[in-house]
Amino acid sequence: MLKKLMKGNNAIAEAAVQAGCHCFFGYPITPQNELIEYMSARLPQLEDGVFVQAESEVAAINMVMGAAGAGARVMTSSSGPGLSLKQEGISFIAGAELPAVIVNVMRAGPGLGGIQPAQADYFQATKGGGHGDYNLLVYAPATVQESVDLTQKAFDRADYYRTPAMILADGMIGQMMEPCEIKPFDTSNTYDKSWAVTGKKVTKENRSIVSSLYLAPEALNDHNKKLQKKFATIARDEVMYETVDCDDADIVVVAYGSASRIVRTAVKAAREKGLKVGLFRPVTIWPFPYAELKEAANNAKSVMVVEMSAGQMLFDVKVGLEGSKPISFIGEMGGIIPTTDQVLAEIERVGGE
Repeated sequence: MLKKLMKGNNAIAEAAVQAGCHCFFGYPITPQNELIEYMSARLPQLEDGVFVQAESEVAAINMVMGAAGAGARVMTSSSGPGLSLKQEGISFIAGAELPAVIVNVMRAGPGLGGIQPAQADYFQATKGGGHGDYNLLVYAPATVQESVDLTQKAFDRADYYRTPAMILADGMIGQMMEPCEIKPFDTSNTYDKSWAVTGKKVTKENRSIVSSLYLAPEALNDHNKKLQKKFATIARDEVMYETVDCDDADIVVVAYGSASRIVRTAVKAAREKGLKVGLFRPVTIWPFPYAELKEAANNAKSVMVVEMSAGQMLFDVKVGLEGSKPISFIGEMGGIIPTTDQVLAEIERVGGE
């Protein structure tokens, strides 16, 4: 299959369609508007395609919950302020054990902030932005092709675990154009959905109820323990990460998404100057690759974190390293993107200590 030059937002949308997502509910917000616009034109081309521009983000996520409860593959997308409004619905979806894919093309915050790329929604995505004890499976792509691949993987894993999954990109990934290949949905990866509410006749043996309401504390306690067991399985089996030149590195630089592209170039430049530097890139940021990071940095003298926030991923890096290494940090906010020269200068400073 030939690669096609596509904008990140459009590529994510088409990848979803090819993964069997024929239902989309959303509301416009920069910098993900191309995604919703693409879906508005693409889904009506399908015999069973459903696209609704809802009256609000709150309405959109509840439409997602309804379609997911009926067994459909369904997606919504937004950016930071819109995701904040969706949090109650996301908690409901997680509590009801429904599969859905949520795309966050991050912009600068807090508040309305700005429309430039940022990575300040990390805590919102990985620490459970809504109420209750739950986690989302969160993928952080660094290229348009990876956005495609992870979107399709997100639908598969969401169905497998009956849980919402998130693609956490940012405005840079959403707006850039790169060649990518989008493969059709593999129909061999389909999962039982006998739990879905489909209008079938109700009998004692055939009764589907989708709900996150448990009024008896004992029942809710049991349900939460069931959810935690599932999340533990995901944390064990679904970790994804990439290492570059970490085996002999004196400095391991940790970055994800767009920031990792800048770090990758800086690491290459540092190596050309004779500095032993490596890149550790989390691909899943929940579950975070704690053990894998500690192993990758085992022989390093220090670790550096680069991100487009005040240091939200830095928190998880500290947890993973358990105080075993000194950590330096570069964090830009408000839509400012760290430069290769800036990262390289910090590498040289740390390396000279």
